Amino acid sequence: MDGLVLIICAGSTWFMTGVIWFVQVVHYPLFARVGGSRFRDYHAAHTRLTTRVVMAPMILELLTSAILAVHPPVGLNSHLVRAGLLAAAICWTSTGLIQVPLHGRLAAGDDATSRRTLVMSNWIRTVAWTCHAGIVAGLLHEAIATSPGRP
Repeated sequence: MDGLVLIICAGSTWFMTGVIWFVQVVHYPLFARVGGSRFRDYHAAHTRLTTRVVMAPMILELLTSAILAVHPPVGLNSHLVRAGLLAAAICWTSTGLIQVPLHGRLAAGDDATSRRTLVMSNWIRTVAWTCHAGIVAGLLHEAIATSPGRP
């Protein structure tokens, strides 16, 4: 069971790391190219569709990170496991306290200051998810290296 939780955590974390890099480098910067009258509709579609794509993986990542932190598998570095939970918590906190309110402002219409703040503040999540991706890679390496029957 521990192995399955770690695999789900790794998969959801790596998925979100890919998504956040795409959003950071491509998608958010392109908001500036959407025309004024089209911006509200575009932003509403972005929010609705992105939520569909990321909600389940974000929940899985946080849930599995918490399970691993509360019940760390034998042989895994407990500090690394807790660092993974911290990274996931940073992503959720940044999303809830920074990005969601900025998207709320942008839902009312294009605002250059909110757009720039969104792009800059999103680096918090980009770095946190990238760190978590490295952490789960390290944990998987530890799990494989310490698995019974390994030569």
